[in-house]
Amino acid sequence: MTQAIPKLVTFEDFTAWRPEGGRYELHDGVIVEIAQPVGDHEDIVGFIVEKIIVEYVRNGLPYSIPKTALVQSASSQSCYSPDLLLLNRPALKLEPLWQKYSTVKFANSILLVIEVLSTNWRDYYHKKLGEYEEIGIKEYWIIDYLAIGGKKFIANPKEPTISLYQLVNGEYQVTQFRGDERIVSPTLPELDLTAEEIFKLVDTLHSCKVAHQFSGNRVSELPVDGSVYSQKIFKFSK
Repeated sequence: MTQAIPKLVTFEDFTAWRPEGGRYELHDGVIVEIAQPVGDHEDIVGFIVEKIIVEYVRNGLPYSIPKTALVQSASSQSCYSPDLLLLNRPALKLEPLWQKYSTVKFANSILLVIEVLSTNWRDYYHKKLGEYEEIGIKEYWIIDYLAIGGKKFIANPKEPTISLYQLVNGEYQVTQFRGDERIVSPTLPELDLTAEEIFKLVDTLHSCKVAHQFSGNRVSELPVDGSVYSQKIFKFSK
């Protein structure tokens, strides 16, 4: 039996189709529905959002953190919905897709992207890292609170790690934070936040045991945290 090859979706089709509610990304023409995150994931995101908002409000900076905005790829039929996206509000007037689709694509608009790592860690350390670098996003954090990333990315033996990528001469340079080290953010240099403050929000040991329990399954199927991807192809009618 011959299996039909699914039709890939363009970015334009995706933005026109994207429904209210739910969270979706486009990966090289394939629509990806992101499952509802678990509590630990949401605790971390909410905590960091609060810290960053306090910081930019205290300094009177014209920043904002949207709820479900998208970042458009510079070269592929892809767009992403980061866990945390810090925007430069004055620059949004130059974004052609902001008003209609809450989508940004210019580096001047995107000050910081933060992703809380789920089981599909390769997407964050490979795919998204390269895409964000190509766009020219100045700062990108990967928060690996489960210590499930590859050893070459977070150390051997593995331990919870925050990898902060800073754009230097068009390429990302990484600095990593663990324990009580203060996170040094180029975008928010006075931010008072340590890796330990973030990691203590969750029971890391329990989470890691759950991850190892499913280590024999395909990465895309691991039900460790709520951000596991469920890929679906959607039909369009025009």
